[in-house]
Amino acid sequence: MLGLLLPFAALADEFDAGLNTLWEVLWHQSGTPTRIVRWENDMRVRFTGTNIAGHRDHMMEALRTVAAEGRVKIADVTGTVDESNANVTVEILADNALEDNQPCVTFLDFKTETRIDSATVQMRDRDPWRCAYHESMHVMGVRGHPAGQTVLSYFPWKIDGLLPLDRVMLRAWYNPRMQGGMTPFEALPVLADELVATVPQAQRQAAMRTRDAFYTDTIRQMHAYANGTGDVPSIVKRSGKSTSEGIRYGRAEMSYFLGIAYLEGTTVQRDATEAVRWLERAATMGNRGAQAKLGCFR
Repeated sequence: MLGLLLPFAALADEFDAGLNTLWEVLWHQSGTPTRIVRWENDMRVRFTGTNIAGHRDHMMEALRTVAAEGRVKIADVTGTVDESNANVTVEILADNALEDNQPCVTFLDFKTETRIDSATVQMRDRDPWRCAYHESMHVMGVRGHPAGQTVLSYFPWKIDGLLPLDRVMLRAWYNPRMQGGMTPFEALPVLADELVATVPQAQRQAAMRTRDAFYTDTIRQMHAYANGTGDVPSIVKRSGKSTSEGIRYGRAEMSYFLGIAYLEGTTVQRDATEAVRWLERAATMGNRGAQAKLGCFR
C-alpha cells in the first residue's frame, strides 16, 4: 500500500490518514468506542430469503476473501445436513425492505464482548454491489465506519472488493497479538504496527515516530472526550447516526479505557495515579469494569 520508495515526507499524509482510519474503525456509529470482537470458531454460512441464486456466489466470494485475510475457516452449508448448525446467516430481502440510506445491515451476536457467537447479514435484492464486502468486514467483527480508503466508509469509497487498508485491518484483527475483548488502546498498537509493516524498510523509523506522535495526540483528544469537553471522531458525527446516549455511554467507556491504558502502559507510559483517576471517574459513571479494577487497589 505504501510501498513506493519515496521520501517519507511524501507518504506522511497518507500514512497519517491510515492511522486515523484505523482509530476510527474502533468506534461504533452511535458514538461509543468498542472492544475487539472476532471469530474463534469456523464460520458456517447459510442463505435465506429471496433470489438466493442471484447473490450466493458473490456474497460467498466476499466472505471467503475476508475470512482468508483473517485465516478463519469458512464453508457454505446452505442446503446441507449442517445447515442447522450455521452461525452466519445471509438473508436476501425484498427491494422495499430496510431503508435507502441503509440497504444492508449486519448484526453480531456475542455473549461477552470478546468472541462472536453468530452473525446475521440482511441485504436488499438490488444492492449486492453496495453490501457484499462492506457487510463481510462487519461479519469479521470490524464494526466501525471510518472515513478513509476502506470499503467500510460511508463516503466516498464504493467498490466491490477490499482496499489495502481493509486487508491491514483484517490481518491485525486476527493477528496473534490481538485478543478478543481488547480495549481501543490495546488494539491500536496492533493495527498501527500492521500499517507500519506496509512501509518500505528504509522508512520504518520515520513511520514509527509518526505512529508514536499519533498515540500522544489521540490520548490527549480522548482525555478531553472522556472529560466531556472533547468530541467523538468527526466521521462518527458525519454519519448522522451518533446519539446523545451513545456518546454519554462512550465517555464512561473511554474513562475506563484510559484507566486500563495507564494501568498497563499501553500507548502511554504506565502511571498508577492516572490509572486510578480515570478508573474512579468511570466507576462514578457506573462502569462495572472500573469498579472491579479499583477493588484491586484497596
